[in-house]
Amino acid sequence: MTDWTWGYEGYVPADERLRESLCTLGNGRFATRGALPECAADEVHYPGTYVAGCYNRLTSDVSGRQVENEDIVNVPNWLPLRFRLPQGAWLTPDTATVLDHRMDLHLASGLLERRTRYGLGTGRELLVRQQRLVHMADPHLAALRTEFTAEGFSGVLEVESALDGGVTNGGVARYRDLDGRHLTHVHAGTATPDTVWLRCRTRTSDTRIGMAARLTAGAEVTPEHDDLRAVQRVRLELAAGRTVTVDKTVALHTSHDPAISDPLYAAVDRVGQAPGFEELLESQLTAWDQLWRRAELDVPGESGRILRLHLFHVLQTLSPHTADLDVGVPARGLHGEAYRGHVFWDELFVLPYLNLHFPEVSRALLRYRHRRLEQACTAAREAGRRGAMYPWQSGSDGREETQQLHLNPRSGRWLPDHSHLQHHVGSAIAYNVWQYCQASGDTEFLHTKGAEMLLQIARFWADSAVYDTDLGRHRIRGVVGPDEYHEAYPGAPRPGLDDNTYTNVTAAWVLARTLELLESLPEPRRRELVERAGLDGGELELWEDVSRTLHVPFHGDVISQFEGYGDLDELDWDGYRGKYGDIRRLDRILEAEGDTVNRYQASKQADVLMLGYLFAPAELQSLFGRLGYRLDEDTWRRTVDHYLHRTSHGSTLSGLVHGWILARARRAEAWKFCQEALQGDIADVQGGTTGEGIHLGAMAGTLDLVQRGLTGLETREGALWLDPVPLPELSSYGFALRYQGHWGVRLHLERGRLEIAVPSSDCSPIDVRLPGRAVCLQPGETGRLVLPDRP
Repeated sequence: MTDWTWGYEGYVPADERLRESLCTLGNGRFATRGALPECAADEVHYPGTYVAGCYNRLTSDVSGRQVENEDIVNVPNWLPLRFRLPQGAWLTPDTATVLDHRMDLHLASGLLERRTRYGLGTGRELLVRQQRLVHMADPHLAALRTEFTAEGFSGVLEVESALDGGVTNGGVARYRDLDGRHLTHVHAGTATPDTVWLRCRTRTSDTRIGMAARLTAGAEVTPEHDDLRAVQRVRLELAAGRTVTVDKTVALHTSHDPAISDPLYAAVDRVGQAPGFEELLESQLTAWDQLWRRAELDVPGESGRILRLHLFHVLQTLSPHTADLDVGVPARGLHGEAYRGHVFWDELFVLPYLNLHFPEVSRALLRYRHRRLEQACTAAREAGRRGAMYPWQSGSDGREETQQLHLNPRSGRWLPDHSHLQHHVGSAIAYNVWQYCQASGDTEFLHTKGAEMLLQIARFWADSAVYDTDLGRHRIRGVVGPDEYHEAYPGAPRPGLDDNTYTNVTAAWVLARTLELLESLPEPRRRELVERAGLDGGELELWEDVSRTLHVPFHGDVISQFEGYGDLDELDWDGYRGKYGDIRRLDRILEAEGDTVNRYQASKQADVLMLGYLFAPAELQSLFGRLGYRLDEDTWRRTVDHYLHRTSHGSTLSGLVHGWILARARRAEAWKFCQEALQGDIADVQGGTTGEGIHLGAMAGTLDLVQRGLTGLETREGALWLDPVPLPELSSYGFALRYQGHWGVRLHLERGRLEIAVPSSDCSPIDVRLPGRAVCLQPGETGRLVLPDRP
């Protein structure tokens, strides 16, 4: 391996799903898993191709109930290319002798390379080398080059290439009881002697899909189609020591694409005009080179290599091409079918990175939320609330996509799912609107779509708060916080918790920011907004009151996760670790035992501590002060300690958040959690989940840990605020960012020194604020600052 190559040596069937996820190639519009082209979907391999925003809804019978789910669709597989000697079996690593095998993911070029040497007996060997790309310059193209070299023999090699429309969604074992047949009306045909096509549509969403493949082999190509596949066959004459090349170029369109009338016509036309593999590779290199310059990240050693892989997968899921689409942030990327391709709150961990590199992508992702604002308002009305109640899981439209049931693989039982009560997703959307506008300076968005979302989210929180005369405070009841282990009180007849601290404090923040925004809007725009929303003075007075009186529970001088948390039992952590080893999914372990994690002071992931991730210490203290509570360093330290010892880290986001917080609260322990965040997917720390799709929020969050967490970088009040914290394990790093019209602002930190270089432009100077001082840097100027020692 090198800093720019991620490689795997040897063929290990048990690792194949993990490798396929981590070797996925994509361009923001579609992505294809890193499966071997000669292998069909089975228990070892899972070739999958996913188009951003392409969903389909089906109803399944589960435990006697009709359950409806919307899934990202596994579209026709363009990869298939298999080969054999005449009258022989098709060669695959599972059925033939593999003498050596290697996969290399070249990050600089977005190229996946595989080399496999098959042993054919009696001294005969076949070397197969493939190069694959999903084009970053033309987001509708992909290509596969296959080179065959005979060693120790000469003769014929039969090659079959196909577009396979017989695929289903079957990549997640616990979903296999659900209907996964999303494609219908599959038809195949021939366009030209070397080009075949396949078309189909999704069963209920009626998305039309067109795919075309051109095969170039230096020999006659024969098309032969069956009901579900467009097939091309070719016979290659191999001579010992001589390499024969087969190129497969594919175009993919759907009816969601702009500026086309028919996806099939567009695909056939595009593949017909596509250049050869070398020219495609050249433009691919240029496109990726531009992306790497905009997202420059310089971190030494193994950590830097992993961060580069994380950045690669973020860019493949959310590239500049995403700015043209109506899509959100899929929690598992475009890398697999886990979470059914749904959009959660993970943008909370993704957009802060994108804001400072690809703000046009952030804006597009926020527009996805704005287009669903009306549906969120409808959902709130149906729940008896005003404002906007965004769904915990989103898909093609704005309805709630959270599953009604989920399977515990340990017990085999289907259980009710109450995670739709995580209404804090609305606060995450509001936070992202605010952060995007602060980083980009996009006042047009803030004053229009952003203001409309903030207003309706604030209205929802104010209407959800109920005044408790005994407490003299407002309370928000019946919710679930970020810790999904706790969704009800022990023995309670209905789900939901009262006064989840994270929910209440972020709701107060939304209300305060929205009031601030309304005051700062230009008067004509403020009048429009007030008239359209039907705001009056009484409602704004309520917002002000609620933003200052929401209840925050405490127990034993520690902030409580929710009201009554301190009354729960303590768990025998050592006993459960001794019995089970890995207890990240403590909820499944306890349920299989006939118990419930609702009874214990045990968290899946950071909940209260998420506040320290979102807000700098001074802002968090100010928020608590606005609510009438004193949050000093000792109280926060006790709170961090309390939950640190009661969290099982059942989410890949948990290590990230804990590392972020401990970097400021207790540096000696921070690196352990930073390392867990870095290792989350490459080591598959969740035990098999990465093979179902990467964890995009955690990957982007590690990038942001370097960008904002360790630097203390904030974008507010028209300035860049920095308050770096030194970690001995990461004492030197740098990155480039895009800030309010400045492209390529470079920051480098090393041994107590900070260098900031502002490229030449006609933009305004950048105000940089550090503890105790301020610096104004003109375009073309470089500032070199000595940082004060931190205790």
